[in-house]
Amino acid sequence: MAEKQKKKKSKVIIVGGSIAGVSCAHALTSIGWQVVVIEKTAAPPTGSPTGAGLGLDSLAQMLITSWIANPQLLQHATLPLTIDQNQASDSSTKVNWTLTRDEEFNFRAAHWADLHGLLYNALPPDIFLWDHQFISFSISEDKSYIKVKAKVLRNDKIVEIDGNLLVAADGCLSLIRQNFLPDLKLRYSGYCAWRGVLDFSGREDPKTIEGIRKAYPDLGKCLYFDLGSKTHCVLYELPNKRLNWIFYVNQPEPEIKRNSVTMKVSEDMIDEMMKEAEKAWVPELVKVMKETKNPFLNAIYDCDPLRQIYWDNVVLIGDAAHPTTPHGLRSTNMSILDAAVLGKCLEKWGVENLHSALGEYQSIRVPVTSKQVLHSRKLGRIKQGLHLPNREQFDPKKATSEDLKDLQQKNMPFFTSVY
Repeated sequence: MAEKQKKKKSKVIIVGGSIAGVSCAHALTSIGWQVVVIEKTAAPPTGSPTGAGLGLDSLAQMLITSWIANPQLLQHATLPLTIDQNQASDSSTKVNWTLTRDEEFNFRAAHWADLHGLLYNALPPDIFLWDHQFISFSISEDKSYIKVKAKVLRNDKIVEIDGNLLVAADGCLSLIRQNFLPDLKLRYSGYCAWRGVLDFSGREDPKTIEGIRKAYPDLGKCLYFDLGSKTHCVLYELPNKRLNWIFYVNQPEPEIKRNSVTMKVSEDMIDEMMKEAEKAWVPELVKVMKETKNPFLNAIYDCDPLRQIYWDNVVLIGDAAHPTTPHGLRSTNMSILDAAVLGKCLEKWGVENLHSALGEYQSIRVPVTSKQVLHSRKLGRIKQGLHLPNREQFDPKKATSEDLKDLQQKNMPFFTSVY
C-alpha cells in the first residue's frame, strides 16, 4: 500500500512535446513516475516533414537505445557521421580545399521528425495531451504539489492538472522560464540560417545527385562545413535519400513573431538567397539548394548561461534551460542528456527529496551546458567572420593554427565526458 501511495505521489507534468519533452517522458517513466505531457500542437508530428536534420553524439545514441524497445530502430533511422570536415570555399574560383578532417567523429545523422517519431512511438500514447496550451501554474504552500492550467484549443475548455513536478520543455522562448526570469532577453547572433532538406527519392534526373556526390565524395558518412568569406554552409546526408543543408547569412535582426524564431519567407526572399548562394558556393551545392522544396529561415539566438534552472517544483530542460546556437550540434544532445540526468537525480533522491534532486541536476548540468553554449557562440562568430575580442576576423584563406583547432567539433568542452 505504501508503495502504491509513493507511486501516486510521483507525478510529473511536462510542458512541451518536442524531443526534450519526449526524452524527459522516457527518463521519468523508466523510474516509475506518472507522466503527463502537455503539447499545443493538435497531433503528433510523426511522419510529417517538420524540422530538418540533426546530429546525435555517442552518449545521446546510447540513451535513446536504452529507452526504445528495439535498439536497431535507431540504426535504421539514422546514417553515420564518422567524419567532421571543414573546408575553405573560394567564391571566385568555386574551388573547395580541406582545412580540417576528423575521421573519428562517431555521430549519427537523423531527421527531426524521424527521431521524434522513434521516441514518441516507444511511449504510451495516453500520457500525451495534444491540442493543450499551457496557461499558468501554482505551487502549494507546503511545496508538495503543483497545479497546471491549460486550455484545450479545439473547444477553449480550461483544464487543471496536479502533479509533484513541472518540467519546462517549452523551448528557447519558454513561457514558464519567463515567470522566473521576466527580464531575460535572448541574444541575436547577427545572422540567420536558411535551411532545407532535398528529397531525391524516385528522381528521374540523377544529375544533381551525381554532381553533389562527386563534389562531396564522403556524403553518407561526413558532416561537411564549407567556409566562405563571412558565411558558411553545412551539408550532410539523411536516411531515405535526403540531403540536409544550412546556409548562414549575416544580417540585421529580422522582425519575427514573438512565439517563433522561424520566419515566413517569400519567393523574392528565396530568390535573393539563391543569388547569394551562387556567389559563395560551388555550383553543385547551389543546384541542391535550388531543387529543395520549401526552404525556411531561422533567426539564430542564444542567451548568456543561466545560473539557476529550477525553482521550487519547477525545472527547465533543453532549450528552455540553455538556448544555444547550432554550431556545436548541442541543442538536441543537451536536451537528451538533461532528461537522463534529471531522471537519475529523481531516482536517487525520490519525490520526498525533490529539491535535493533538482539541486543536484542543476549542479551537474549548468557547468557543462554553460561552457558548451559559449563555445558554440564563439564557433558561430568565427565561421561568420564576426568580431571576437583579441582575435582577427576569420578568413578561411588565411586560417591560423588556432582557427583550425577551434573549427573542429571534438574541441567542444566536455565533448567526450560530461560528468
